Amino acid sequence: LVDTLDNLVRFQLLPGQAHDMKGVGPLIKGVSFDALRADKAFDADWLFQGLDERSATALLLPKTNFKLQRNYDAKV
Repeated sequence: LVDTLDNLVRFQLLPGQAHDMKGVGPLIKGVSFDALRADKAFDADWLFQGLDERSATALLLPKTNFKLQRNYDAKV
């Protein structure tokens, strides 16, 4: 987790075979932020729901294989 200046705020090591999504919940728990910028691999309903509850903006491209595409700003 990095701040707006790309300074490391938190990190979590996971086993090599674990998907990065397993570490997101614990990593952002208790951290206050207005926006989350992440790779499209982090396009998950539970994460977007959590961001909505925090009133945080998601800055990530949607996965191209999803039938229902999320709106996104291609300039971000």
